[in-house]
Amino acid sequence: MELRPYQQEAMAAVLSEWDSGNSKTLLVLPTGCGKTIVFAKITEECVIRGKRVLILAHRGELLEQAADKIKKATGLSCAVEKAEESCIGSWYRVVVGSVQTLMREKRLSGFDHKYFDTIIIDEAHHCITDSYQNILNYFPYADVLGVTATPDRGDMKNLGQVFNSLAYEYTLPKAIKEGYLSPIKAVTIPINLDLTGVSTQAGDFKASDIDTALDPYLYQIADEMINYCSDRKTVVFLPLVKTSQKFRDILNSKGFRAAEVNGNSPDRAEILQDYADNKYNVLCNSMLLTEGWDCPDVNCVIVLRPTKVRGLYCQMVGRGTRLAPGKTELLLLDFLWHTERHELCRPAHLICTDEAVAKKMTEKLAEEAGCAVDIEAAEQAASEDVVAEREEALAKKLSEMKKRKRTLVDPLQYEMSIQAADLTNYTPAFGWECEPPTEKQKNRLEAAGIFPDEVENAGKAKLIIDRLDKRRMEGLTTPKQIRRLESMGFRHVGTWQFEAASKLISRIAANNWRVPKDINPAEYSPDSGQLTFSGFCF
Repeated sequence: MELRPYQQEAMAAVLSEWDSGNSKTLLVLPTGCGKTIVFAKITEECVIRGKRVLILAHRGELLEQAADKIKKATGLSCAVEKAEESCIGSWYRVVVGSVQTLMREKRLSGFDHKYFDTIIIDEAHHCITDSYQNILNYFPYADVLGVTATPDRGDMKNLGQVFNSLAYEYTLPKAIKEGYLSPIKAVTIPINLDLTGVSTQAGDFKASDIDTALDPYLYQIADEMINYCSDRKTVVFLPLVKTSQKFRDILNSKGFRAAEVNGNSPDRAEILQDYADNKYNVLCNSMLLTEGWDCPDVNCVIVLRPTKVRGLYCQMVGRGTRLAPGKTELLLLDFLWHTERHELCRPAHLICTDEAVAKKMTEKLAEEAGCAVDIEAAEQAASEDVVAEREEALAKKLSEMKKRKRTLVDPLQYEMSIQAADLTNYTPAFGWECEPPTEKQKNRLEAAGIFPDEVENAGKAKLIIDRLDKRRMEGLTTPKQIRRLESMGFRHVGTWQFEAASKLISRIAANNWRVPKDINPAEYSPDSGQLTFSGFCF
């Protein structure tokens, strides 16, 4: 099986991290981007190198899927460490293991501490729990890979307690742009659902309290679904099984062909198959289908189980992001949940890494209630607004920076100039990221034209250096060009092409380093017209 380009990059990055001594590393791929295929190929490479591999998961379905995918992708068979089954004595080099089984001291004691050379954790956002840590601590010599779909920096910071690097991250926007996932359109439905009285349990909203708050609105929600979902294949996530069953009955009374499935459904496999075969057009569930279930032609997702956990929210929405013949987009219905704090995950959190941008995007979607809005376009508009607001708030500070007698650009000015919200709002996650920039990093930044003494940490330095390399490949302006032109009053030079900035600087230099009278720096854009100099057209 041939890997996609980003999958090849991901595999190479993971192996490189291990080879360079980073024994615990992370791989982040959005739901639907083939994370199982990637770690199957990584497993194959480890076996080729003579290593024994353990693949950990917290659910039996995930173990079965992993074993099946590894067999299909590589031809390798797997031993099983689960319940009464044991891999000890097996000649297979790959083991799929249940966390619930392996966490037990008696089970672990049957293994040598060096028995596994590599450990791969599926759905790695679960691995901060004691059960996973018991296993990892028992095999301290193993290289560890955590695979997750969550894009949340808060989750990353938690995972940073376990892992020491992020080998590779493929973002949802990039996956959509490159045609590997379905575009997402969000519709804000103007039904006000009050969650201010809902308590929390284990860091998230309590399901029973959500159920109580949600129940009076079920008929109204069903009526809204008639307007948006009648011709769509829909999955609805609800807080409790009884609510899921009640909502199924309401939908059927409204003319939908709805089914309900839960962990105790004796005919679960049959219902899921019937849904896949279009005997039903709506599938209601109480958080059963967040992991390990795929139905690519799902083109509408409704989250009626609000959550603070971004990874969980992404898992729910991810049930509808896969591509399918005839599928043009995923429609995500979002209701006006009201909480006392801004902690609730909304469509903006699928794509935004900056909380200020997410808040602004949520506000904009609410203003366009009832209309389907492409989340990438909404994020771009929100990001531009936030950058403008930050620039306005920092106007005095930025002005002072531009007047400094330096040949190098200040990091904050550079971040604002290139409109990089992710740089401005960067928070270190791993231990090494929190350390001061290395001398090598400082030298790189200075050589590129950025004043290094105001870069706070090594993680930020790496991010800026990576951004510099990418911008150079894309033919965008350099920090020195930004410094030169913005000191003369030009704005957002960081968004220009290198050639456009170079030609303008040449024209200004030929004019004794004065801005030509026909150019207003504050309003100038290289896209507004051609530059002319000495009779030549640029």
